[in-house]
Amino acid sequence: MIVLGRIVAPFGVKGWFSIRPFGDDPLSWREMPYWWIAPADDAPSGEWTQHALRGCQAHGKGLIASLESIADRDAAQAIVGWYVAAPREALPATKDGEYYWSDLVGMTVRNEVDETLGEVAGLISTGAHDVLQVRDGDMERLIPFVAAYVSGVDLTGRTIRVAWQKDW
Repeated sequence: MIVLGRIVAPFGVKGWFSIRPFGDDPLSWREMPYWWIAPADDAPSGEWTQHALRGCQAHGKGLIASLESIADRDAAQAIVGWYVAAPREALPATKDGEYYWSDLVGMTVRNEVDETLGEVAGLISTGAHDVLQVRDGDMERLIPFVAAYVSGVDLTGRTIRVAWQKDW
């Protein structure tokens, strides 16, 4: 499952809830007729439950959504803190230069002089831009995921090229 966001609060009295999305363009999730939810982001496949999407719209910096099986505020309150996900094949296709965070996790990061900086352990959304969390043993580097620092992403080769020095 690819985790898309986290449910943060009920919204209104008719079962709607607020979501903090992970990544860009969460409104594209409206194309998916079903969403999957679970109490943990690393839940095994069998713990994710499928729900028909009733509605989804932008609200502030996040989304509000409604699922057919969540009928009222109490039901929405019961899933606060849960995660929203989807199997890879259910997600909208990405355009050139766009990636799902899960595509980047585990990729090797190399700089312009071919030094290995580590592997992508995760991403952080700062509002202004996303940041790669690159781990090399006990060391962690935070590298902005923007064109000024990221010169290429090779999904097939599982490598990200960056303009970043090993001693930064």
